[in-house]
Amino acid sequence: MVDVFAVADIIVKHIKTHYPQDVAIVGYYGSYLQGRANERSDLDFFFIPGTARGRQVECQFIIDGISFDFWPIGWDRAERMATSEEWSTTIIADCELLYVRSEDDLARFMELRKTITNMGSESKAPDLISKAESVLKDCLISMAKMQLTENTNDLSYFRTQAQEITVNIFKSLGFLNQIYYKRMWGHYREQVRNLPIKPDQLDQYLDTIMFSLIPDEIMSACEKLTADTLCLISERQNSQEENRSYKERLKGYYEEEKGMMNKLLTACEKGHYETAFFVATGVQDGLARILYAAEKGRWPGIVDFGEHREFYVRYGYPDLVALLDPTDFEPLRLAVLQLIEKLENHLRTEGVSLNQFDSVADFESFYINRV
Repeated sequence: MVDVFAVADIIVKHIKTHYPQDVAIVGYYGSYLQGRANERSDLDFFFIPGTARGRQVECQFIIDGISFDFWPIGWDRAERMATSEEWSTTIIADCELLYVRSEDDLARFMELRKTITNMGSESKAPDLISKAESVLKDCLISMAKMQLTENTNDLSYFRTQAQEITVNIFKSLGFLNQIYYKRMWGHYREQVRNLPIKPDQLDQYLDTIMFSLIPDEIMSACEKLTADTLCLISERQNSQEENRSYKERLKGYYEEEKGMMNKLLTACEKGHYETAFFVATGVQDGLARILYAAEKGRWPGIVDFGEHREFYVRYGYPDLVALLDPTDFEPLRLAVLQLIEKLENHLRTEGVSLNQFDSVADFESFYINRV
């Protein structure tokens, strides 16, 4: 069995002799640190370069059949790991340091670990819930690939897409529960099993994905697993404290969007249906989204099935999209005028200032005298 720490000693000694100011941190993680190493285990070790020259110590090699990858993590990437922007948080959180260039480097590294320890705090919940949802975009892409493939009997292809989906589901559940995984390949399920927030039929879905020989069954399990995870995310989002913020969210919105409303009025007057179609849809959906954000204190989710229209409907804004008609533009034109009036009144009621002027002179007086 290869003495992996003798290998690490050779590298650290070389760094101390030839690159003492060029490498900030050397550390190791994984099976040897966790006491799970076997005769085929390599040493998972990395370094943080302190200078561009420090990257020269990177090396991939094999000793007696055991592979080694002494790889660099820049400070910026280490920070992304600590803030869960990258998935391998455990590398920073749970490693053992073999070399530290200076006290300042050590302090900087320990600050990253402090960031990780705050991962479970309530203040981190909105950001991590958002990350949980964002990860699922890749699940939807993989499902679309399965649905659109011409070879519906290609078991290998379906299993490959399903593997990508399950990894992203595990990531999403980690974010949703505000934890990171200490072990990866082949050990997600044992860690997810103890999480408080997870799909009720998670194990059944995973069994189908991993063991079924029927592509349609695999795809169906992926769809259900993703849908159930989306429901959990929605529940977590709805449990967050709402923070109405009209003045913050809608400052300057109307002044900018009025140009699109004018464009829509012109399209109606000239009977230009294509412009009316795209602008009406964009104006209505954009207003629905920003009203949702103003009421809830957060933007609608990435995967949204129309829930963001709640406040647009509640406040009685006209349905421009339903009024699109290439043979009669007048109902749409009148609805746009109604929307403009209603929106101005709504914003004023909520205390949102509108920068509207009757003349260039009025604007000049406002602009040069504002603080």
